[in-house]
Amino acid sequence: MPPLLNILRPPAATPPGRMAPLARLPVFLALEDKRAVLAGGSAAAAWKAELLSAAGARVDVYAEEISEEMRALAADPPRGPIAVHQRAWTTDDIKGAVIAVGAFAEDAAAAVFAEAARAAGVPVNIIDKPAFCDFAFGAIVNRSPLVIGISTDGAAPVFAQAIRAKLETLLPKGFAVWAAAAQSWRSAVRVSGLTFAARRKFWRLFAVHSMIHAESEPGQTDFDRLLAEVQGYGAAVEQGSVTFVNAGPGDPELLTLRAVRALQSADIILFDDRVSREVLDFARREARKLLVGNAGFGSAGNEVDIDALIAGLARGGKRVVRLCGGDGDAAGFVHDLAGRELTSVSSAAAPTSSAARSGAAA
Repeated sequence: MPPLLNILRPPAATPPGRMAPLARLPVFLALEDKRAVLAGGSAAAAWKAELLSAAGARVDVYAEEISEEMRALAADPPRGPIAVHQRAWTTDDIKGAVIAVGAFAEDAAAAVFAEAARAAGVPVNIIDKPAFCDFAFGAIVNRSPLVIGISTDGAAPVFAQAIRAKLETLLPKGFAVWAAAAQSWRSAVRVSGLTFAARRKFWRLFAVHSMIHAESEPGQTDFDRLLAEVQGYGAAVEQGSVTFVNAGPGDPELLTLRAVRALQSADIILFDDRVSREVLDFARREARKLLVGNAGFGSAGNEVDIDALIAGLARGGKRVVRLCGGDGDAAGFVHDLAGRELTSVSSAAAPTSSAARSGAAA
């Protein structure tokens, strides 16, 4: 077998992967105190009126026949007011609305309403008639202000509902109050005197804390504890960090939760040619990704230079992940790499850790 070529190249920045094609663009509308028009008084229309009201919209319902469900809902709306007008809709009714929804049995009536809404510049949805719709209502997991929408582009609504049911079992109800706490604490964190880096640290600690205590009610003591923990880091919070991650053979499902968290919080990721695109997809899109290291056929950048690069980035306050691919002894590979590179990293006074793939010691 001929000897492998020793190929040297400087670290190369890798642009983020392109977004795969989307059947629908998930958009979350802010409807607080905005006007919504609903043409139809059936039970199906009542469910859409309930969704619009729950989002804070002022809902005007126009229909000659009003179901008992709609009347009961209008008498006790979940949030925004619901006004019932027992008459047919007109084009003037649509003016000034930010969203229009119609419930029609006949396609001809649906087409007229959809055309009138578009002429007024209002996005329209016709219940159970996707051909006339500008947008769709997906299945919803409600942990407001944490809200998850699920769509199959109308291909399999039952499948979307099954996914929603699965997510309902995975997301504790308590996430709602923790998301609300984050919303209410944001201004207090902003004026707390913490630096930008310290505020980011606060929210990373908050995320971990809320996951552990999802079933507990957040209170002032939680805020004070998190704030004190961040303040306790002192100047160290401004320092960078280095995490070594072995991505294994490239299957993203083999990554540990710790490795995923490291990738999602990294500012800069140094990876080799054996790391798959699917693993890199766990990183934030704005994170810089630099191709370095052993590619399995030779050297892709002098290791001493890579050591210096890691140290310099950490010294500059960056959260660095050294991401390595390949089979073999994951634990040994991670720690051997750490042994080569930690000398210069330590001189940068940066915290270091390793997060090996599943099945290996971290």
